[in-house]
Amino acid sequence: MSSEPLRPANTSEFTMIRPTFHESIYDLMRLPEAKIRRRFNAFNAHLLDLYEEILPYRHTPRTVIVVPSLTLDQEVLSKIPGINFYEQRLLYYLMMLQLPRTQVIFITSETIDDSIVDYFLNLLPGVPGSHARDRLTLLSCHDASSLSLTEKILARPRLIQRIRENIRYPDSAYMECFNSTPHERRLSVLLGVPLYALDPDLVHLGNKSWNRRLFREAGVLFPDGFEDLRDEQDVVEALVALKQQQPGMKRAVIKLNEGFSGEGNALFSFDGAPERTSDLHAWVQQELPKRIRFENPEETYERFMRKFVEMEGIVEMFIEGEGKRSPSVQGLINPLGQGTVVSTHEQILGGPTKQVYLGATFPASEAYRLELQDIGRRVGHALSVRGAIGRFSVDFVSVPRADGRWDHYSLEINLRKGGTTHPFMTLKFLTHGEYNLEDGLYYTGTGQPRYYYATDNLHSNAYKGLTPEDLMDIALCEGLHFHGGTQEGMVFHLIGALSEYGKLGMVAIGATPERAEAYYYTTLEALDRVTQTGGKCQNPPRDPSEATAPTHFKPWWDAHKPLNEA
Repeated sequence: MSSEPLRPANTSEFTMIRPTFHESIYDLMRLPEAKIRRRFNAFNAHLLDLYEEILPYRHTPRTVIVVPSLTLDQEVLSKIPGINFYEQRLLYYLMMLQLPRTQVIFITSETIDDSIVDYFLNLLPGVPGSHARDRLTLLSCHDASSLSLTEKILARPRLIQRIRENIRYPDSAYMECFNSTPHERRLSVLLGVPLYALDPDLVHLGNKSWNRRLFREAGVLFPDGFEDLRDEQDVVEALVALKQQQPGMKRAVIKLNEGFSGEGNALFSFDGAPERTSDLHAWVQQELPKRIRFENPEETYERFMRKFVEMEGIVEMFIEGEGKRSPSVQGLINPLGQGTVVSTHEQILGGPTKQVYLGATFPASEAYRLELQDIGRRVGHALSVRGAIGRFSVDFVSVPRADGRWDHYSLEINLRKGGTTHPFMTLKFLTHGEYNLEDGLYYTGTGQPRYYYATDNLHSNAYKGLTPEDLMDIALCEGLHFHGGTQEGMVFHLIGALSEYGKLGMVAIGATPERAEAYYYTTLEALDRVTQTGGKCQNPPRDPSEATAPTHFKPWWDAHKPLNEA
């Protein structure tokens, strides 16, 4: 496939393909898939002009339609507590309202509490809240079912019509999403706007089997294994062949092609495997159902294998190693086929075998973050040659060598926004800075480095019942709220999940890695203390170190003492 971007032959082509006044929304919803694809291709050709002429400039009018749908396997998603509120992770897009002629239309499954919206608008640097609010349109499906948000919108023609009617700048409007599928393609056509995301016809590039092909093409290190496996028998054959290739291997990992966040992974141990090759096949066949261990404790062998037949998958060597780490690199490919690396992270992983994403620290270790950048550049180039656009990330297992160097095994590619997208974009929107490829650090608009410690998975039953207003009160009273002057502090997300699930997301931003981590753990300590004693606002301390109110000053003289004694 050519990497040369496609452009409309002339500007009238885009105008002609957009829905016209005589096409009702019901007419559009009946369009066959062939016409949907044709219109989608025309819209996304227009995205090239938008990228060159509109998007780089702060004052050009644009409308950004944000559809934060997790259009992924709903059976897997249903196992994540508070999953409906994960749509709110993309509320960082509200910070685009700092661009004075930008309109944001944000659609969700359920209505977002006003206090949460106000929280994000009040973080905007240099923009009156009323001005930003006037350019924000919030719409809701009023539907808490397990369907993806995009499917809910597609089932509501009147809602689609309201979205279209609210687009202020139709010639410079585009749609953003969490991940792209044929559902997002159809919605973008019904709205009459291009989709700034991976073409759904290329979504296979993000599955585990294609990841291994792309790693091979990019010439990067990745675990020994086999792809394009179809069923249980293929898994058995792959495990046997892998053990024969790697006699010293202790464990192998089995992955669903479309698994995500580690939930589609299972681990198989070769402990006690027979040394004779002739006995190995029967042993694996017999032991596989008994030995396999899942990241999700509620998963069963039968259900996993049913999913494997549906999605297909891979088997690869589980990378062992003392002191191993799990970093990642994030990149961005524009509609012109040009790309760059935008960040590196050290991932915080949980679950029985440490394969489930919990959070991340930015940046990755100084010992190897530039090496990760280079791998990200190679993989990004391989993706862009095949026509991919938008955000991507590569996850690694990094193992230290005796000589002090590191081996970085590329594990998977995520062709969507992920858990490390919103922390970095939050930092960027709040501080107007840039990521520096020369040293792998982020510098604010004033040239100061910034670091963060982020999570999507802070959880405690003690937090249940806390409202968004309670959270804001705690953050202010405990001195944790992000401060625009110091450009440090805590930014919260997933706030809607707090009261019902006791779950919260946080990005702790600091001038040093130590300060970022300190903000994070100070927040944990404060939340735990507040739920027990009421915290500083309900139970104010009287220690002299707390005498920091702006009405208070340290005295320089005393009327009751001679001046030379004061």
